[in-house]
Amino acid sequence: MTAYLRRIAVLPMIAAAGHVAAQEIEPRAYSNAPVGVNFAIVGVAHTRGGLSFDASVPVTNEDLRTTSLVMAYARSLSLWGRSAKVDAIVPYTWLHGTADLMGAPIERKVDGFARPAIRLSMNFFGAPAMGMAQFRDWKQDLIVGASVQVAPPLGQYDENRIVNIASNRWTFKPEIGMSKAAGPWITELKLGATFFTDNDEFYGNTTRSQEPVYALQVNLIRGMTSGAWWSFDATYFAGGRSQVDGRYNRDLQQNWRVGASLSLPVDRANSVKIAVSSGVYARTGNEFDAVALSWQHRWGGGL
Repeated sequence: MTAYLRRIAVLPMIAAAGHVAAQEIEPRAYSNAPVGVNFAIVGVAHTRGGLSFDASVPVTNEDLRTTSLVMAYARSLSLWGRSAKVDAIVPYTWLHGTADLMGAPIERKVDGFARPAIRLSMNFFGAPAMGMAQFRDWKQDLIVGASVQVAPPLGQYDENRIVNIASNRWTFKPEIGMSKAAGPWITELKLGATFFTDNDEFYGNTTRSQEPVYALQVNLIRGMTSGAWWSFDATYFAGGRSQVDGRYNRDLQQNWRVGASLSLPVDRANSVKIAVSSGVYARTGNEFDAVALSWQHRWGGGL
């Protein structure tokens, strides 16, 4: 496995379910790849713990588990001579668990599609669009880029139930990022915000709105000559206070998550990745653990 394959961009850590997407940890989101390379990913993600509920609903002692089958596709592009990438992700989630509603135990078991999402990212500085021949001799220094992700109000949702897989609203996530290489080490810094439209079919025939969630993420990545790489990851996200029919809830987020990822090459066209994360501080809705295992296949672009 030649060392340049280690530098080819991969899709970020698989999201476990639509309602935890704002808390994703994504190493190598801003890297470079030869123009025309395609990526297909199939993976499984699992979460367990206390996922977020709206504060207007008297739910406590949440213990929910989700298992998601995730399919994703990405393609590297050239936009105005700079490297870019478009990717799409479609998860299907099985959710089950228990909680207390007004002091009485309840149980929920449901499956269905979580929110799909599509993203366009572009590197403005330090990562020109290249073919495979040029890419073999290219070495990363500083990359600066940006992305925007859009998710439509699709997926399993029942306005008569408290716990759902999707959230029945549009989300928009713009982000800027920086990636700096120093020998085999890469440090990434990302700053993003997630904006939400209103859910006018919320529980109890009400309308739920939510303020933006702002996120700061740091990834420390170590590449190896075999083509493998690993990373330590941390993210802080804040904001997201919600209203139901104009009345504010006590659900302001100020949360920390940490995680780690390991990617191992199988051959020239395939690799496997495992990623784990956990909430280390939770003001609202971050008390869950997540693990994801994925298989990536790449082709095209002269590979």
